[in-house]
Amino acid sequence: MENMSLNEKINALVVKMAKEPQNIENYHELSELYMQQQDYDKVMSVLDSLLAIKPDDVQALVGMGTMWFYERDFRKSLSYYNKALEVNPKNFLIYYNIGNVFAEWKNFSKALFYYNRAIDLNASNPEIYNAIALLYQDIEDYVEAKAYYEKALSLDPENVGALIDMGNVCFKLFDYETALKLFKKVFVLNPDNELVAVCIGNALTLMKNKKEAYSYYEKALSMTDDKYKIYISYAISLTEFKEYDMADAMFRKAIEFDPKSSNAYILLANLYSSEGKIKESIDLYKKALQVAPNAPETYMLLGNAHYLNNDIEQAISSYRASISLAPENDEYRLVYSQVVQDYAKSIRGAA
Repeated sequence: MENMSLNEKINALVVKMAKEPQNIENYHELSELYMQQQDYDKVMSVLDSLLAIKPDDVQALVGMGTMWFYERDFRKSLSYYNKALEVNPKNFLIYYNIGNVFAEWKNFSKALFYYNRAIDLNASNPEIYNAIALLYQDIEDYVEAKAYYEKALSLDPENVGALIDMGNVCFKLFDYETALKLFKKVFVLNPDNELVAVCIGNALTLMKNKKEAYSYYEKALSMTDDKYKIYISYAISLTEFKEYDMADAMFRKAIEFDPKSSNAYILLANLYSSEGKIKESIDLYKKALQVAPNAPETYMLLGNAHYLNNDIEQAISSYRASISLAPENDEYRLVYSQVVQDYAKSIRGAA
């Protein structure tokens, strides 16, 4: 079947299964072919049929669990993984997959328990250490996360996911030099990856290497038609190097590229606010709210701009809007309360 197309292989196997309906290997092979075709409904249909014949087939149970995981129905996913575990409690992959389910549920302790059980059964698999590192990264324990990424990379030095994630962790730890080395290693392995080029540009920016940083943003822009995020990163870099006019122009390129995304409006407004261009910043915050009207942080920024413009009533109105959208945010409430109290005192003093 080597020289046959994927569809021809599937058709031939379907005919074979009709003749040998009890041969479970045919089901496994057909599900794998449908997986290559990315026809997940048919993968699940085949695995369901297999489990009707052999309910304790571990490979099929894990396969069904994985399909439901992709569908983000984690309860169904877990039910299949647990059935597989009952059949084979020594399979590290099952524990790893159960750990992934609990990681999606943000249940740190259970996810860590199952990942560690997977390590007990297979200590040489880098993906398990990578998954644990992501767990620690999610709770912002970057030191512990870095240690697990280092373990993953000791087992697989060219693991692109671990290299990128460890680079991001090094960023959080202000270790920009190590982050740069990791990102550059990835770029050697994936020289057409514009996101990695941006990461390199960001690291070089924080290391105050202006010329090389700009060169990587330019490389990133040349690699893709999806330029919005690259324009923004480039503009932020220009701001860091106090090239404010160029940063202004770059933010405007981002706005022109995607006028329905709010981030560039907000960042340009922040730039104007820092330059004392308060009225211009107010206009941009308002435009950001037109495209993303349910953003409490933007209302806070707009309130701050109104406050700097000495328009206290408008500031209070904006602060109130932010609280209505994020009533649990104590910082927003504190700012609002303080401004209202100060305004009330000024009114009474004027009277």
